Amino acid sequence: MIVAAELEAAIRVTSGPAIERSGDLAAILTSLTSGDVLFIDEIHRIAKPAEELLYSAMEDFRVDVVVGKGPGATAIPLDVAPFTLVGATTRSGLLTGPMRDRFGFVGRLDFYDTAELEQVITRSAGILGVDIGAAGITEIAGRSRGTPRIANRLLRRVRDYAEVRADGLVSHEVARAALVVYDVDSIGLDRLDRGVLQTLISSYGGGPVGLSTLAMAVGEEPGTVEEVAEPFLVRCGLLARTPRGRVATTAAWRHLGLTPPLDLADRISGAQPTVSGRVGSSESIALWSEGELAD
Repeated sequence: MIVAAELEAAIRVTSGPAIERSGDLAAILTSLTSGDVLFIDEIHRIAKPAEELLYSAMEDFRVDVVVGKGPGATAIPLDVAPFTLVGATTRSGLLTGPMRDRFGFVGRLDFYDTAELEQVITRSAGILGVDIGAAGITEIAGRSRGTPRIANRLLRRVRDYAEVRADGLVSHEVARAALVVYDVDSIGLDRLDRGVLQTLISSYGGGPVGLSTLAMAVGEEPGTVEEVAEPFLVRCGLLARTPRGRVATTAAWRHLGLTPPLDLADRISGAQPTVSGRVGSSESIALWSEGELAD
């Protein structure tokens, strides 16, 4: 939308999953006027036939629409007005090489810092008519995971709490009490995030443990743990993904108010830990070969 505003052009918004056939894309492209901006969200999910049709539109501003089937099928060339294509994806690795290489510029959106989120929350509070103090803004911003969407969601929930439990003013104390109700801790971890860390530490001594085992212990699907909880935990340095499994880092132990074990660095690096205890214990049998036990 910023690009369209700067170009003083119209914008057409669609998404990859909505373009199931090449004809769908051809209809959109031929309806564009000169200078229009076409935005395709989740562009990695666009259908393969439509993606191949998009190649010629991006390079030559023309598309070939096939009419009919079998030997009688004919390709009708259609001209496309010059346009600007903007594609967005959260999984750039799923884009094909030819698609990625045809874009003139590839940018990356980073997470927001606390000061930037404070500006977002201040603006949103003005739009929503929320009476909020500077300390309340800072408290919400610090728990928003660097994401404006989460900051706006927390602002609305804190506003609800303030209207019901307080006098409507979102102060530092009110914001903190509201976020406790919604299970958002001081750095933005929610119930699932803390459940993963607590289970990993209390049930498996901090790891390493496999994803499927950890997900079963938490009571979630492996995909949920891997795609919902792990990205933020890894980004915060609370969880390490090693060849032998997931390991809770020193920061995770301390965040939960616990003392990390002495061999934690070896676990994270993937080194074989030193075995202690009597020979014949389950730990010794798991880590020593049969010949070593015989020796």
